[in-house]
Amino acid sequence: MDSDPHRSLFKSGFVAIIGAPNVGKSTLLNQLLGEKVAIVTPKPQTTRKQIRGILSGENFQIVFLDTPGIHDSKQLLNKMLVKWATSALEDVDLILFVVDVTKRNKADELGILDLLKRVRKPVICVINKIDCVAKESLLPIIDSLKEAYPFEAIIPISAKYNDGIDRVLDEILRLLPEGPRYYEEDIKTDQMNEELVSELIREKIFLLAEEEVPYSTAVEVERMDFDPKGDVVKIFATIYVERPSQKGIIIGKNGRFIKKVGQLAREELERVFGKKVYLDLWVKVLKDWSKDAKSLKRLGLSFN
Repeated sequence: MDSDPHRSLFKSGFVAIIGAPNVGKSTLLNQLLGEKVAIVTPKPQTTRKQIRGILSGENFQIVFLDTPGIHDSKQLLNKMLVKWATSALEDVDLILFVVDVTKRNKADELGILDLLKRVRKPVICVINKIDCVAKESLLPIIDSLKEAYPFEAIIPISAKYNDGIDRVLDEILRLLPEGPRYYEEDIKTDQMNEELVSELIREKIFLLAEEEVPYSTAVEVERMDFDPKGDVVKIFATIYVERPSQKGIIIGKNGRFIKKVGQLAREELERVFGKKVYLDLWVKVLKDWSKDAKSLKRLGLSFN
């Protein structure tokens, strides 16, 4: 007779993934889920929304919250992003604090550690991008982090190459409380289709555009039409920029840039929906939208 009282326990809870910009939070989330729900680019501050990814197992359900990078900024949009990220910590059961071992920003790290001391939640420190450094360089970093904060665990990983992800998951399950199933088993994210589409289009702009242009773009899905026969998804979206000169860059000579964005986005959306996608993109100027509270609210980027 099986007398193990823990075998029938169902564990669940909310886990926030936090860190400075560009440390690999979205890549880690996608690897934990085994599916892409958050956009990933080499540029910092790509994530603009709090994205939930849901991992379900026989005896557990973990709701991950991917957050924008926490940093000091005076720009209205970035201040909103940081407020979103910090607010994510209020109602979670556990926090993953991700550190980029190749490019540590001590000021950002100290600011985040101060925040963690205030929220008083269990924290796992995840040291990412270990594939880029010599193994012997990790020990001093681990020792310094141990001195800086009483982490539940410090786990070196390479999110890009899926190295160490299982250990992160084991530690999460060790620390999570008993709880209910919050979502159906087959749900991987609570993003609406329109949000997923706008994020994937924005990802392609970040991958293709130079300098500050990607940060001045926002994408709004105006309409999605699903063919009654189920063969085609028609998507109509607008890319907003802040200045007329940026509109010219996004359209490109003879429309080449916008065509490339559309092609890459369409190819990925067809994989996501498993159907043919017709994607209609327009570019419009919404003057200084990232500095205007009304424009941010209109684009769904307001926390009010």
